[in-house]
Amino acid sequence: MEPADYVFLVLCIVLLIGFCVNFLIHILSIIYGKWKLSQKRTVDVPEELPGISIIKPLVGVDPNLFDNLETYFNLKYPQLEILFCIQDELDSVIMIAQSLVLKYPKVDAKIFIGKKNVGVNPKINNMIQGYEAAKYDLFLISDSSIKMKEDTLLDMVMHMTDKVGLVQQMPFVTDRPGFVSHLEKIFFGTQHGKMYLTANCLGLNCASGMSTLFRKEIIESAGGLAHFGKYLAEDYLLAQAVLDSGYSIQLCSQSALQNSGSTSITSFHERLVRWTKLRNATVITTMFFEPIYQCVAQGVLMAFVVEFLFSWSPLVFFLVHVLVWFLLDYILMCVIQQGPLPFSKFEFLVGWLMNELSYPVLILRAYWDPVITWRSRRYRIRWGGITSEINAPPSSLKLTA
Repeated sequence: MEPADYVFLVLCIVLLIGFCVNFLIHILSIIYGKWKLSQKRTVDVPEELPGISIIKPLVGVDPNLFDNLETYFNLKYPQLEILFCIQDELDSVIMIAQSLVLKYPKVDAKIFIGKKNVGVNPKINNMIQGYEAAKYDLFLISDSSIKMKEDTLLDMVMHMTDKVGLVQQMPFVTDRPGFVSHLEKIFFGTQHGKMYLTANCLGLNCASGMSTLFRKEIIESAGGLAHFGKYLAEDYLLAQAVLDSGYSIQLCSQSALQNSGSTSITSFHERLVRWTKLRNATVITTMFFEPIYQCVAQGVLMAFVVEFLFSWSPLVFFLVHVLVWFLLDYILMCVIQQGPLPFSKFEFLVGWLMNELSYPVLILRAYWDPVITWRSRRYRIRWGGITSEINAPPSSLKLTA
């Protein structure tokens, strides 16, 4: 064999090993998801539970916003406060927050209006006043689109043991009508869910800022929430600060149920592109490995590999590969759903195919233009996650109302 043939042989073997590891990850996510999401830690509840400060950053009004926020007022938890953070004093979301405060006078809830500029991250700037006013040692950062079950907060607190510094909910989607909602649910229940469950099983940093419970002392020792205002991927860096402090990260047994009332395929895809750009800049290795570990890309690569190594039919191998991947994703989806799917198997197939075929294109879009556009602002991220805003508006500071 020529030297080039040896190099190609080694490359094929490496790709084959990666292929086997990817399917092991698939199986591991199913097993871990079945175990973790079936846990019920609300049985042996101690008499005294720690107080929780819930920080809710709000921007704009969503059709489902009132219902989503109301679920926090109905949480079955003995000691909590809800801190609404609204950056614009003209935002109509203020009226929704005020109506809930008036409707539930027995719930300790406050409204903070105005942002405090501590960095380029608008979410941090919006939350900082609520964070500084939080009176409990544990605080929950929760996005406005998340809908909570009555016992979700209790479940998260029960996972916050002495050696745990962060408890998070795995992102998922509520059962909603419409194809776009099905598309989102399939993505979070397959592609996203596989990596999220596996990373948490292995103790790797795979944090999402949608619904996360922190120990305030850890964040304070890392410089406080304001320190993370220079990052756009603040959720990942906050989680890394927890790991660096010697604490572990836990996934609770209930998923973070996204319940946005206004969405489209375009906005969903733009969201995925933005997340890919953040991952590429914050965790550089994803830039090299993520593209080749998608179903279609890996199937095409491995079809040539098995033809070279074993003289197998590349077309037959590719079709079997896609079928097995699809079946594993369907099983994983059922595990994460924790019940029957809210759509037919045919709808799952259509949504799955659309996600798998479009995702490589979204990854290429992220590579082509690394600039991030978020809420009409544009950001450039340097390696390591430090962010600068392009054409940033003059800084301003508003007072708390």
